[in-house]
Amino acid sequence: MTQATHTTTPAANDSAVQALIQRRIRQDVQSMHAYAIQDSKGMVKLDAMENPHRLPPELQEALGKRLGALALNRYPDGRVNDLRRALAAHAGMPGGFDIMLGNGSDEIISLLAMACDVPAQPGTPKPVILAPVPGFVMYAMSAQLQGLDFCGVPLTADFALDVPAMVQAITERQPAIIYLAYPNNPTANLWDEADMARVVAAGAAAGSLVVIDEAYQPFSSRTYFDVIRANPAQNAHVLLMRTMSKFGLAGVRLGYMMGSAALIAQVDKVRPPYNISVLNYECALFALAHQDVFAAQAQDVLAQRAMLLIVLRTMDGVKAWDSDANMILIRILGEGERAQKVFDGLKARGVLVKNVSKMHPLLANCLRLTVGTADENLQLLTALKESL
Repeated sequence: MTQATHTTTPAANDSAVQALIQRRIRQDVQSMHAYAIQDSKGMVKLDAMENPHRLPPELQEALGKRLGALALNRYPDGRVNDLRRALAAHAGMPGGFDIMLGNGSDEIISLLAMACDVPAQPGTPKPVILAPVPGFVMYAMSAQLQGLDFCGVPLTADFALDVPAMVQAITERQPAIIYLAYPNNPTANLWDEADMARVVAAGAAAGSLVVIDEAYQPFSSRTYFDVIRANPAQNAHVLLMRTMSKFGLAGVRLGYMMGSAALIAQVDKVRPPYNISVLNYECALFALAHQDVFAAQAQDVLAQRAMLLIVLRTMDGVKAWDSDANMILIRILGEGERAQKVFDGLKARGVLVKNVSKMHPLLANCLRLTVGTADENLQLLTALKESL
């Protein structure tokens, strides 16, 4: 006796799945686009602000042995607190502060939105997340995913903070969170210190959390921690984020946030248990034990950045802005969709950068170039000259 089989046509399956999506998936999620990662196979990869240097062979071997000896059958243990203390010491965390870890800064940004999603009272607006734009896309995305409003305040034409507009927006919208990337992505610049002070003070007056995102601190000439140490009372509402990604561990996915111990304790309540794996924290502890190697890599990136800026400023048809990060923003001058044509030309020559020209009107015809190794940067410059 044979058993009957039931088959469903692909069209029927598609119809059922679409009906399920329409019923169960939020409408705003359906209209969103997933975070896109460019295919970089076989390319000179200069699109994601990664440290271009790998570990020296002897450190690769030592790390491999260390990770191979871990008890992967066990959940992460108190060793994660060793990492919290090591990162606090590395960052020079001020007294009275505490630190929490995230699976990259992206997770921390999502957790902040979750923690600050205070239900609106009838007749009152939803909580707001506010940031200058153009800026890091995850600030707006975290607001959207949590059902909060996002208020983007445009920068000036030269990518400075528009302080009057920022203060007005903060006063009117009373945001739950204000993000200030320091330096900013994708413009790579540091905000003026006096401008920062006015925006941070406006945040205090509005009862907002101000989150200073120092993702690119290894390549920056300033840190906001110096301001916090000098004026702790005026910065009690400030949280400071950093990441190990630009330090040299982008593949490890480890971000951290520091601030008033009372504030950190509240945000930490929404952090998933065991969000930092044993592999993550051992890699980070290993890197911090050899931070001189990574510091030397950062110095090489700074030297390469200076070289790139000098050469870029000799090229006809290119405007390059100053940078305090491991990226350089350039504008392709001329008529039409010049940035797309040059992006395509670079890609055809095996060099992958980021076309940010559609992110915001202020970025029209702009490309973002990650600073690579000396050889990678030479390939970039050659391909750029040929593509212009």
